[in-house]
Amino acid sequence: MSEILSLSDLDFGQWAEALRRRFEDNAQRALPVGDGPLGKLCEAMRYAVLDGGKRVRALLVYGAGLLTQAPIKALDEAALAVEYVHAYSLVHDDLPCMDNDVLRRGKPTAHVKFGEAQAMLAGDSLQPEAFERLAQSGLPDAQINALTFCLARASGLRGMCGGQMIDLSSVGQKIDIDTLRRMHELKTGALISASVRMGALCGNPCLYDRAKQPLEDYSTALGLAFQVVDDILDVTADTAVLGKTAGKDVAADKPTYVSLLGLDQAKALARRCEEQALNALDRIELCGDFEKGTCRRLRELACYVIGRNH
Repeated sequence: MSEILSLSDLDFGQWAEALRRRFEDNAQRALPVGDGPLGKLCEAMRYAVLDGGKRVRALLVYGAGLLTQAPIKALDEAALAVEYVHAYSLVHDDLPCMDNDVLRRGKPTAHVKFGEAQAMLAGDSLQPEAFERLAQSGLPDAQINALTFCLARASGLRGMCGGQMIDLSSVGQKIDIDTLRRMHELKTGALISASVRMGALCGNPCLYDRAKQPLEDYSTALGLAFQVVDDILDVTADTAVLGKTAGKDVAADKPTYVSLLGLDQAKALARRCEEQALNALDRIELCGDFEKGTCRRLRELACYVIGRNH
């Protein structure tokens, strides 16, 4: 398992690509295929998940699983689960009643491709499919329960849905930095944190307990950094690079870290987040319970997230 996950002879780009291919192959097999009306729904579900995205959340699952010596099958299922939930959230976010976007991951959004009703049903269907994957992880019931609770909490009122509600309420409004941060802790950070936590939860419970607090600190910093960098890219990158409509936040009069802090201060905040995330991993490696280099992939993922195209 460890050799499959760490692929220690590969640099980060090669490691990430190997696990992206693994994820894509798993998703191709796991996503349903149907006939008739159900076939159309299955097609929309597959369209929403496959062939796109950087798979940061899946990579975080695998990277965190290295810390706790998690079995590869469990990590494969957890990676599918978080990416299914992420895909559902993107499908719903892009709907005309939400952000009304027409481009995602460099291709037409699901509602443009399949119509609003079918897109909504595809998103709705991906949610229970995610929890079905966790039930098939082969882990003891206590770990499956912990994984289910973690993903459910990150997905609902106390996670993405709550963050989206704050986001919708903030369009055209003047909000302070604390409100903005709370919004993105829920909308973006909750699933980032859940990905790290779930990867670690798939493994040795004793090792998880020893790494729990530093991993929480790491994932909190990383979740904030992810959104800050997204806000920066919205004003500095073009649509071809982003794979989604550039400048959308400005056009919609949405509050962002760039609009509240300015571009230079937003970049400085991203760098501080990176430092905080790496310091948290240092605490894990210095505690003596983990082999040297165990945090290598999580460290590289933090640098990758903060360094995306800006």
